[in-house]
Amino acid sequence: MNQRPLGPFTVSSIGLGCMNICHAYGPPVPEQQAERLLLTALDEGVTHFDTAALYGFGASETIVGKVLSKHRNRFTLASKCGMQGVDVKGDGQLVRVIDGRPETLRATCEDSLRRLRTDVIDLYYLHRWDKQVPVEESVGALGDLVRAGKIRAVGLSEVSAQTIRKAHAEHPISAVQTEYSLWTRNPEIAVLDTCREIGAAFVAFSPTARGFLAIDLDPETFDAKDIRRAMPRFTPAHWAVNQRLLPAYRAIAAEVGCTPAQLSIAWLLHKAPHILPLPGTGNVDHLRENNGADGVKLSAEVMQRLDALINQQTVSGNRYSEQSNREVDTEVFA
Repeated sequence: MNQRPLGPFTVSSIGLGCMNICHAYGPPVPEQQAERLLLTALDEGVTHFDTAALYGFGASETIVGKVLSKHRNRFTLASKCGMQGVDVKGDGQLVRVIDGRPETLRATCEDSLRRLRTDVIDLYYLHRWDKQVPVEESVGALGDLVRAGKIRAVGLSEVSAQTIRKAHAEHPISAVQTEYSLWTRNPEIAVLDTCREIGAAFVAFSPTARGFLAIDLDPETFDAKDIRRAMPRFTPAHWAVNQRLLPAYRAIAAEVGCTPAQLSIAWLLHKAPHILPLPGTGNVDHLRENNGADGVKLSAEVMQRLDALINQQTVSGNRYSEQSNREVDTEVFA
């Protein structure tokens, strides 16, 4: 697989997001399946693995550590802090909490190191900016972890260009991670250019539009806990509009000679050299299909047709619910 810079590291152009094995889109996959997925990714040349304390409230980090720790020198390991499961009521039930206080980030890092079975995390993101804490304080704490040898580089997730610059003035930011695909163009407002200017990589999660651009979906069949149930684009009125984009999109994929999933990832690879797509899956066949996007070549004419077909003006509905929009700091189109 081709290589791209991820802060101070050089990694495979396509990484693997390790959320799907235990979080967000339904029940966790069986542990044996998760193990096969991770080892297949490594054998296929993936050297960028991304997890978080939040995913499965530690379960993703635990399985990544169990399966990949013995191969630790073969890949770059990214994880995240600042949003995790907390037993708020003392009843043993964990709930998602955003907490960017320095003492919390330090404790979360120690827990992550233990679960991941490693002495150091290569790239450690602030998963969400806790708006009750100045971003400089949270990033300053991550800088302390770099100096302590616990992590090697600092990243941010779902933040604006202004916040990136504030954080970067406190400690160098090596990567910024935000949702980006044909149907979510918000990073094009300012964040992509800001990353390029400060020398940070841009990691694009949900590159296949949460499956919309990859496989046949029916929101009516989503698991009760599938996070897409709360996303406006998957509600009936917006879904009916968005589905009309798919025939022309799939026709372009057929014309290029790739799958729809590969087309969406290849589009990102062609947009700029500092963009690293981060698809997630629990399915080995989908993993191999996604990795095949590395070899797909798109002409300038095809790129223009894709840009015109699926964009912020042709997609119906917000990407997040009102609650989730309040929790992120990303720019939005007027």
